[in-house]
Amino acid sequence: MTEGRRRRTAAAAGVLAAVVLGAAGGAVWLGRALHTPWSAWDGPFVDVVLEPGLAAGTMVDRLADVGVLRDPRVAKLWLLWTGDAARLHAGEYRFDEPATVPQVVDRLIRGDVLLHAVTIPEGWTMDLVAHRFESAGFGSYAEMLASFTDPSPILAWDPEAPDLEGYLFPDTYQLPRGVEPGAIAAAMVDRFLAVVGPEFPDRARDVGLDLRGAVTLASLVEAETSVAAERPRVARVFHNRLERGMRLECDPTVLYALSRAGRSRVKLTYRDLAFESPWNTYRVAGLPPGPICAPGQASLAAAVAPSDGDDLYFVASPDGGHSFSPDLVSHLEAVAAWRRYSGSSK
Repeated sequence: MTEGRRRRTAAAAGVLAAVVLGAAGGAVWLGRALHTPWSAWDGPFVDVVLEPGLAAGTMVDRLADVGVLRDPRVAKLWLLWTGDAARLHAGEYRFDEPATVPQVVDRLIRGDVLLHAVTIPEGWTMDLVAHRFESAGFGSYAEMLASFTDPSPILAWDPEAPDLEGYLFPDTYQLPRGVEPGAIAAAMVDRFLAVVGPEFPDRARDVGLDLRGAVTLASLVEAETSVAAERPRVARVFHNRLERGMRLECDPTVLYALSRAGRSRVKLTYRDLAFESPWNTYRVAGLPPGPICAPGQASLAAAVAPSDGDDLYFVASPDGGHSFSPDLVSHLEAVAAWRRYSGSSK
């Protein structure tokens, strides 16, 4: 080998060695950058919203901007290597501890988004429920109410339902930002169906009601008392009155009738009891056309499993809860006792 060729071979070997060493060093750097947990936000956590339609590179840049990722180039190289760019989900994410690049990417692939708790109390109407979801940031009142007036989610169970009143089960719901109002309505009805169970229509028939009638009666029980132990007994009063052809004379049905007519009240007057409405059980015999609120599990159970007894009346009691009576004479005595108590406590 000539001297010149020897020199060229030595030079090539040196370049190759430098490339190999550089590649090895780059691999070490990339490995450390990928697998070293990172966090650089102020406070205990950081929330970031990745809107639908964002490119994967833009998502990575935004995560770096808020301190979730140290170097967006590393995350982009990782996505290029894994081919996962198209699998990232939009949504609202909360990061509360340091994470590696693969861990952050994995969260976005899973769509492990931040959930917000929205609690719906027992006894609320769908109008109140719509306001609650609006105040919680899940669409406008009009959008929510429109989804609740679509009976589609319950029609297989209640073909006569004009809306979802009574079927928006009161519970705490964990929801991601951006969920559609229709999906919220469907989730609430699904929860109702899960709570009552598939045997509920049969249990309703056993006490002379269909599903809609049972839920309607349960809503009256819910509206009349907040004392769980009383609910089967209140339900028995309504069943007894229905069996005897007596009007139910349930005050909450009057309040609901007035509300539907845009004449909401806090307290009823005797004149209100004469208000003409199919929902006013002082004027119309039998159950109202449908539920007047969303009953909870205890009231639903009471409607199809009322207690035994001959009670036909109840009124608020000075001892708390209600006084129950099987006849008008004892009921009037209980009413007088309540009036004496309420008058003396003012």
